[in-house]
Parts: sequence; structure tokens; C-alpha cells
Amino acid sequence: MTLENDIKELIIKSLELEDIKSSDIKDEEPLFGDGLGLDSIDALELGMALKKQYNITLSSDKDENSEYFYSVKTIADFIRSNSSD
Repeated sequence: MTLENDIKELIIKSLELEDIKSSDIKDEEPLFGDGLGLDSIDALELGMALKKQYNITLSSDKDENSEYFYSVKTIADFIRSNSSD
């Protein structure tokens, strides 16, 4: 299983998206707004889940975090470049 698939599963589990399968989420599709339709509350929950799962530190800069959280691919790239493993 790829990191992208792991992230999709984490999104579904942590946000309790019962009607969505990981195959429904495209790697480069926006997670917020017109894409998957997540909101700022979802972003907080997802951020906490990612921090717990991957031991990453998120910036306090909202605009920077928006870039990282744009899509599954951008989250995966961020994890790969910032993982403390």
C-alpha cells in the first residue's frame, strides 16, 4: 500500500466519511471546497490525525498549511519531506 492510499484511509477514518471509499479520492484532487468538500473543522481533525500517525509538525502559518493540505499528493509530499523517522 502506498503512502497516498494510507492517507486516503486516514482521511476516511478520522473524518468518518462513511459514504466514501479510498478509490473515490483522487491523489491530486483538492480536499477542500470543490474537491472532496472538506471544511476548516475537517482540516483540524485531519491535521491532528496526521500528526499522531506520522509524527509530523505542522506550521502555525495558515497559508503554508493550506498548501500542504491541498490534496492527498501534497500531504504525502509533505510527510515524505518532514517525517522524523
